[in-house]
Amino acid sequence: VQLQASGGGLVQAGGSLRLSCAASTRTFNIYTVHWFRQAPGKERELVAEINRIGQNTRYVDSVKGRFTIARDNAKRTVFLQMDSLKPEDTAVYRCAARVGDGEYLYWGQGTQVTVSS
Repeated sequence: VQLQASGGGLVQAGGSLRLSCAASTRTFNIYTVHWFRQAPGKERELVAEINRIGQNTRYVDSVKGRFTIARDNAKRTVFLQMDSLKPEDTAVYRCAARVGDGEYLYWGQGTQVTVSS
């Protein structure tokens, strides 16, 4: 299984970006998907997660009300809509997939998000 993350870029504070995580597998709906981010000099942080069919989501407190995770299993893609971006959201964002609460089996390559003040 390959995960392809895309959608990062440079945006001013207050702007929006939409990240995508596209999977190569037809059995995409068996995986929970998570978005992580890592800023220079900081530890990796779990930003958002979504269950197999998309009815349950969770967010780190710092992005609640600004980020929305969603999935389209027919398109084998998970989206992270990021609104009201702040400079502290600047990081490399990566998606990861796992089955249930097991280890993360697959990782995307990362996409850079840079928010200027």
